[in-house]
Amino acid sequence: MSDLKRSLSEAAAAAFQAAGLSPDFGRVTASDRPDLADFQCNGALAAAKSAKRNPREIAEQVVDILKADPRLASVEIAGAGFINLRVASEALSVRANAIAADPRAGAEPLAQPRRVLVDYAGPNVAKPMHVGHLRASIIGESIKRLYRFRGDQVLGDAHFGDWGFQMGLLIVSVGEERGLFDGWISEETGRFAGDAAGEQVKLKLLDLGLEDLDRAYPIAAARAKVDEPFRDRARRATALLQGGADAYRAIWARFVEVSRVALEREFHALGVDFDLWKGESDANDLIPGMIAELEAKGLLVDDQGARIVRVARPGETKKKKLPDGSVVEVESPDPLLIVSSEGSAMYGTTDLATILDRRRSFDPHLILYAVDQRQADHFEQVFRASYLAGYAQPGGLEHIGFGTMNGADGKPFKTRAGGVLKLHDLIEMAREKARERLREAGLGAELSEEAFEDTAHKVGVAALKFADLQNFRGTSYVFDLDRFTSFEGKTGPYLLYQSVRIKSILRKAAEQNVVSGPIVVGEPAERDLTLLLDAFEGALSEAYDKKAPNFVAEHAYKLAQTFSKFYAACPILSADAPSIRASRLALAETTLKQLELALNLLGIEAPERM
Repeated sequence: MSDLKRSLSEAAAAAFQAAGLSPDFGRVTASDRPDLADFQCNGALAAAKSAKRNPREIAEQVVDILKADPRLASVEIAGAGFINLRVASEALSVRANAIAADPRAGAEPLAQPRRVLVDYAGPNVAKPMHVGHLRASIIGESIKRLYRFRGDQVLGDAHFGDWGFQMGLLIVSVGEERGLFDGWISEETGRFAGDAAGEQVKLKLLDLGLEDLDRAYPIAAARAKVDEPFRDRARRATALLQGGADAYRAIWARFVEVSRVALEREFHALGVDFDLWKGESDANDLIPGMIAELEAKGLLVDDQGARIVRVARPGETKKKKLPDGSVVEVESPDPLLIVSSEGSAMYGTTDLATILDRRRSFDPHLILYAVDQRQADHFEQVFRASYLAGYAQPGGLEHIGFGTMNGADGKPFKTRAGGVLKLHDLIEMAREKARERLREAGLGAELSEEAFEDTAHKVGVAALKFADLQNFRGTSYVFDLDRFTSFEGKTGPYLLYQSVRIKSILRKAAEQNVVSGPIVVGEPAERDLTLLLDAFEGALSEAYDKKAPNFVAEHAYKLAQTFSKFYAACPILSADAPSIRASRLALAETTLKQLELALNLLGIEAPERM
């Protein structure tokens, strides 16, 4: 079931071909002047340059062919050779009824689905999420939903930060604080001291919470900078943990457990979920074999005691200024450090091993990384190394970078005290502002307290998500909760209000025994609404191809706006003829279906009432 833009492009392509020209010139787009036409084709101008002919003459040939298309009420030439197309009301009626009958609201599934893994959010053990996790979480969630809806087989992976030196720091710090080394665990071996030690350690960690780890980690990290013996103990603990020491593995498992429980609660509040909670630790056992494989393939190079993979291609260089002020040419991108001069596997090593693990377990055609744009250089190194090693096909790894959420000063958002705002505090701020906005607008007064709180939560989350997703992900934006939570303008709450408004109309229709029927498009507002419903497929296609949910957000906003204008111009329940009431009610039902589908792809849930 092709949308009108695509089917008319096919007709225009055939017309250009019949005129002896390339069908590529037949691209049809939405009109820049909707007062003059529904669609336009500018191909005659490009074709004229190629064929060295008058563009208007070419346009006349194409128009003569297109005039025979029964879907078109008019085909006209404007200016130097622009072709304007207006769709017949009968064709719009056919299209509207097709969308109404389609559970996918006019969106086509992919002809060739792929296996796709989306790596997003990146939470860490022992650390509550902060405002910096917001964009990664909601952009990744939206892309996961979009790809799954299009028909791909998709897995979302949180890629849990659960490994490395920070775990050793926490083991020693918490171990000291809770007396775990007082006869229960050997610090020299990282193993339990006696048969009863395991149960005792378990009891001592029973009341451990994420807030305890969040408090302990910065203290331990600061101490390690000035206390060399403590730093050495943490390094030894890290090595023993990675070597499989049973007591340290048990402590680490408890850290992971309490962190994940708290993090899942925050993700649930944000409407984000994962198919996989794979951690950096899951790739740990693959690293020795991977390093041996890289060496066997001749990819590992010794570099001042470290081991690297050179990823720059011949001739790829950049200028580097040395400490003495001289400038030299060095390879670019920089090599990927695999093993440090101290013999430790590095961050990039774990990322490379994770790609290998994913290939063996899921064999995805595509892995998407929704991570801050500032990590672009790192991913370029890892991806190139992966391609060289044969762990992914060229183009099978893509960094979905994004900008920052900034404060009024244009810098990454901070609290008034200058600290990093925790994500759960941000969500509560949005929820509180939503309560305030609902009361100001006189909404939700008839709801129970529980229903009001649920609605306030949905409005607050919609405000945060839409404010982010309406922007192209690569751009940064300014955090303005007052503007985000308004029920007017281009906001999440406005979209929810329009959704609830349509639901109210449908309830009234049911009370009056008005049922929907065949859609007959006639009035200008009905035409505008149908054309926008038809544009859903195009918006999804563009969002999918560009990994950019803002195209879905833009469509949802335009749909809500256009329905509002339609409802003002075309009464539904008070229309004179039963057939008109039935037709317009069907348009309202179809709009709601498509709007809520779009909202769902953005990770936004609409309430039933306000």
